[in-house]
Amino acid sequence: MRALVGARIGAALVAAVLSGCALFAKPAWELPPPAVHTGPVVDASRLHRAELANGMELLVFEDARLPQVSLGVAVRRGAAQETIGEAGLANFTAELMTRGAGSRDALALAQVTDDLGAGLEAAAGWDSISVSVGGLSLDVDALFAVLADVVRRPRFDAAEADKVRRELLAALEGQKDNPAVLARIAFMRALYDGHRSGLPAEGAPESVQHLDAKAARAFHARTFQAGNAILFATGDVRFDDVRARAEAAFGDWPRGAPEPVPPPPAGVPTARKIVVVDRPDLAQAQIVIGHEGIARSDPDRVSVQLMNEIVGGGEFSSRLMTRVRADAGLTYGVYAAFAMRRAPGPYLVSTFTRVPETRRVIDLVLEELDRAKAGGIEPSELEDVQRLGVGSFVLGLETSSDVTESLIDLDVQGLPPDALDTYRSRVMAATLDDVEAAARDRLHPERAAIVVVGPAATLVPALEGLGTVSVEKP
Repeated sequence: MRALVGARIGAALVAAVLSGCALFAKPAWELPPPAVHTGPVVDASRLHRAELANGMELLVFEDARLPQVSLGVAVRRGAAQETIGEAGLANFTAELMTRGAGSRDALALAQVTDDLGAGLEAAAGWDSISVSVGGLSLDVDALFAVLADVVRRPRFDAAEADKVRRELLAALEGQKDNPAVLARIAFMRALYDGHRSGLPAEGAPESVQHLDAKAARAFHARTFQAGNAILFATGDVRFDDVRARAEAAFGDWPRGAPEPVPPPPAGVPTARKIVVVDRPDLAQAQIVIGHEGIARSDPDRVSVQLMNEIVGGGEFSSRLMTRVRADAGLTYGVYAAFAMRRAPGPYLVSTFTRVPETRRVIDLVLEELDRAKAGGIEPSELEDVQRLGVGSFVLGLETSSDVTESLIDLDVQGLPPDALDTYRSRVMAATLDDVEAAARDRLHPERAAIVVVGPAATLVPALEGLGTVSVEKP
């Protein structure tokens, strides 16, 4: 019997080979990549937009697959709206908004959300503040009531403000033990000293220590205005129902919008600047190199992103990672990024190495930036980052909430509402000329700010010849 079965299997294999069966076809990694899918990210029939009479925008993404709903309000202002003396106020205000609203103090507000099995969050970034609440769709009435209270009627109790301020100050104090954070703080100060962008979004101890309930109340009044707000709903909801509830909860909210703030200075630094943050105890130096970047709405943003993926943003496949880690063995990681905000944010390269190797690493990074700026990007490099970009794009849009958050971000940043739908086609349409022009126009190693955290006694002599070196205390 075994001999008969073996003979049959052997005959089948021979027949498969003779017939050209795919049994011995090439493995998947040797096949050409599939065609890039372009077009709408979501079914347009489930995505609805409207505007209330007071200017408040509505964005509703219907998805009834689960009996859940996420509701929220985002305003198009954040930390960038602060003065230097207010640095950290947006973050402080957002946190305090969840510590009591309407008739409920902090404990009562926490209790009602817990009873609903809901989640309540408020978060502030550079360009926006958002409040969101999520739970079961059968509790939509209660969820809408909580959202309306937190957005429109936060209590800003003095005792809770004191607690939040102490918590934020403790977090800022803890950052002093993190050399990577110290390097980024010093880098931003080197670029934007005297402007709000020169301080972290979460603020600095000297500004946060003065924040109180009165300051939060005033900041809320000037940022949370109907003409500056987007109400969003995702999940097991219907557009008409959300619109009716929005009218009832927010329809009488006065129209208004904050004044724009001055953008950070352009073309900074104007000349090479080197800063050493003295940490004599460190055996490993933290390094940040960079200059001004671009705004999120810049028309060349796709070409700039692709260029950066090739140079330093592409994880293990980037030129910087290959040169500094793989070839020289001087670091575990090196990463480059453009921080794109409504106003131009910074461009920075961040890495670390043993203190004696600091100068060598800086020289290699500058050489790679110079090489990219001079041109010579290979067609295969562009093709690789294009394929990676369109392939990984959908990973950030796996859930309905992910899609809604991305659409809100487009609105906040002043991008076209179809920017998600057209992203993959725009990535694939970028040419070598586009990407080389991005490197030529947007990389400025000759006038970069260079910040190193480590022992100044060793680092200052090693950095001679790069430019004038100044030393700061952490």
